[in-house]
Amino acid sequence: MKKVIYTNSAPEPIGPYSQAIVANGFLFASGQVAINPENGELNIVSIAEETHQVMRNIKAVLLEAEYAFEHIIKTTIFLSDMALFAEVNEVYGSYFESAYPARETVAVKGLPKGVNVEISITAYKA
Repeated sequence: MKKVIYTNSAPEPIGPYSQAIVANGFLFASGQVAINPENGELNIVSIAEETHQVMRNIKAVLLEAEYAFEHIIKTTIFLSDMALFAEVNEVYGSYFESAYPARETVAVKGLPKGVNVEISITAYKA
């Protein structure tokens, strides 16, 4: 059985999908971009701040589902340009203490709303 996760503390989905789904201990969270859920505006002042907003949005979904960053087992990072990798990686890494999740990072031609970074996660909690 699956459970839909929704929180006002993360951006509203911009399409026909859920913020996250929990099934059999796994949390599958849709990709997050740098939309500030308080005002619905993009937070793209810098790539560092854009990445922090993405990670804050992920944290909000995790908290609503009663998970934490330590439960994340896999992430996918989508970048508009691989030249952004080092800065995004630095911010991303600051949200984990140890036992980093498995991950891939890919450059794509375009992302929703013209953002530079989108991150999706899978978490597990027994």
